[in-house]
Amino acid sequence: MSEQRYPVLRSKTDTKSEAYQGNRTGNLAALEEVAAALAKANAGGGEKYVSRHLARGRVLPRQRIEMLLDRDSFFLEIGALAGHGMKGETSGTSVVGGVGLVSGVECCLLASEATVKGGAISPTSMLKTGRLAEICEQNRLPGISCIESAGADLPKQDQIFVPGGAGFRHLTQRSEQKIPTICLVFGSSTAGGAYMPGMSDYVVMVKEQAQVYLAGPPLVKMATGEETDHEELGGAEMHSTVSGVSDYLAEDELDAIRLGREIVAHLEWEKAGKVRPRPVEAPLYDPGELLGIASSDVRVPFDQREVIARIVDGSRFSEFKPLYGKTMLCGWAHIHGFPVGIIANNGTIFSDSANKGAQFIQLCNSSNVPLVFLQNTTGFMVGKQYEQNGIIKHGAKMINAVSNSTVPAITIMTGSSYGAGNYAMMGRSYRPRFLFTWPNHKIAVMGGKQLAGVLDIIQRDAA
Repeated sequence: MSEQRYPVLRSKTDTKSEAYQGNRTGNLAALEEVAAALAKANAGGGEKYVSRHLARGRVLPRQRIEMLLDRDSFFLEIGALAGHGMKGETSGTSVVGGVGLVSGVECCLLASEATVKGGAISPTSMLKTGRLAEICEQNRLPGISCIESAGADLPKQDQIFVPGGAGFRHLTQRSEQKIPTICLVFGSSTAGGAYMPGMSDYVVMVKEQAQVYLAGPPLVKMATGEETDHEELGGAEMHSTVSGVSDYLAEDELDAIRLGREIVAHLEWEKAGKVRPRPVEAPLYDPGELLGIASSDVRVPFDQREVIARIVDGSRFSEFKPLYGKTMLCGWAHIHGFPVGIIANNGTIFSDSANKGAQFIQLCNSSNVPLVFLQNTTGFMVGKQYEQNGIIKHGAKMINAVSNSTVPAITIMTGSSYGAGNYAMMGRSYRPRFLFTWPNHKIAVMGGKQLAGVLDIIQRDAA
């Protein structure tokens, strides 16, 4: 489709209106809460443990990632608030991870947060690590792990041991898929964690810091009676000269970072996907205005065309079936020069809008165009008329189309995401490549008011 067939979306937003200003104020307040939570996560285990880590001459995990990245590279952090507000978890967990450029190559980076329980893997950090592995596989990104971990969080082993084995499966699958894995060991990597370097393609260990073994000296003595020390049992020099587990012996942490970047440089890695087909064009409208467009109260709807006009190249959008299924907005655009198909909620999902969405997903798959989902829905319409008209069957068509879609997809939660509407709009269970949430976002089986009413009716009927 040529550029001439992409009409420009004309914004109707009044930036001086009371509604706009109210949304902006509410969303800015929500962003301040997010910023405070991120600051807490970035602090790791707190001042005491950070100071102890630095006193040992170690580099903090975020600094290790920063040194690996190219100068002026982006860093898209994943799961930055994992564990936030959860009992027994530290905000951000014991792992830092994301995507950035290393030696000109887009890589997925992971670093143990040793200031949080010695970098021990908790149930939430296990999930976060698994998500990073999934991103590596889906997007064919080389993976770099900076390891300094005490292994599993033993008091929570009942939640970790069985599902934790998936991490090693991910590593071996990436090897089969010829996706490089690089492991830089800066400290301990014990027990099951020893298989992280053992299963990686390239391994760098820091002299007199890295220690990799299945069982430490105390356990070896208890199990076999043998007395040994950490360096003899699993030190970097032993693994570099005797066992062969380590491919490179680094003099210090900076040398390990240098070696890691050097390894990536000689991979000659080619990025998957299409070459950018056209120059990037900025939207005609300020993306900052999204703060006043997105409703700070998710019960109040807004027109997703106003969102699209501020995120796509040139604010150009070719709408599909504009007169049919109007609560499901579909069409084609470009983002950073790449063609995309956009599916956005403009209210409750009806039978016609579900059919429209399913057809559009199939069209994008037939032409290999990636999809962007903008979620803001209370779910599928309910009631006698809609049940009789087959809302279940029509909704199932869209969920089927989402389930079997093979093109890359990104989901953005711009408002509410209730019920099966979440499934139809490429929710987390449907494995979008990436999923981002705005600070005003709410997700649940149903809204709080509706839930309270339903429970009240059930209780009265049961009485």
